[in-house]
Amino acid sequence: MTTAAAPKAPAATYRISPVRHWGRWIAGLIALGVLVAIVMAFAGAQIDWATVSQYFSYPSIMAGFGVTVVLTVICMTIGIALGTLIAVMRLSSNLVVSGIAWIYVWFFRGTPVYLQLLMWFNIALVFPTVGIPGLYEWRTVDLVTPFLAAILGLGINQGAYTSEIVRAGILSVDEGQTEAAKALGLNGRATMRTVILPQAMRVILPPIGNEAIGMLKTTSLAAAIGASEVLNQAQHIYLVNNMIMELLIVSGIWYLIAVSVLSVIQYYIERRFAKGSSSKSLPPTPWQRIRWFFTGRRRTA
Repeated sequence: MTTAAAPKAPAATYRISPVRHWGRWIAGLIALGVLVAIVMAFAGAQIDWATVSQYFSYPSIMAGFGVTVVLTVICMTIGIALGTLIAVMRLSSNLVVSGIAWIYVWFFRGTPVYLQLLMWFNIALVFPTVGIPGLYEWRTVDLVTPFLAAILGLGINQGAYTSEIVRAGILSVDEGQTEAAKALGLNGRATMRTVILPQAMRVILPPIGNEAIGMLKTTSLAAAIGASEVLNQAQHIYLVNNMIMELLIVSGIWYLIAVSVLSVIQYYIERRFAKGSSSKSLPPTPWQRIRWFFTGRRRTA
């Protein structure tokens, strides 16, 4: 005897409702309102934009911007070289060597860079002369110009921060790499140069790029000791013509241009050293995004 199969119940249907991110919308509207208010404030302020255009490529401004770039390059070079040395010293098993490195980092990270610039600029009060006594001596006040004081102050200060970045990169390398290098007969110096540091670069370089951007902006403090960087030149001009905000905007635009260029360089450095460090695909470059916007969208539509 066969029994009739029971009728199947109709499949349940579910209505998918998108999540409403009201907080994001409110935050976005508030941010947009603040941006519009700032733009309107600048647009309605008594700012002579013709003066901004006039002094944007003024010879002294351009010369000051060149000094800013040179200061950034020199100080970062000193900071990287000194920071690498101090990082290796910090990791040394010699207590005297590691102790000296610790004191260096402690002092230059513990005091403001503005104070250090002033101390280097007035170092002649402590060391009136430099050189070999009785043979070759020079007056310190003649040697330590504002430009040199800025290099010493910014470069040595940067070395303290860079040393911690390098030390973190070295510590990120697996200890088995050091043991393998010893098994191959490499000494400590060769192991650090050919095995450890090349692998640590993936961790070291991205924050170094960020430090370079920070250094570019920190060079503005050199105006306090009379270094002829872009902000100092702008101050000299507006003290004469009283166009304060206009000249500050000019110097601000040049800082933004330089930071934008460094940001692009940092992006590609990070992208280069991200290869092989993750299973995720690399994000598209800005140029790839622009190309997709004009070509890829039509193919996917």
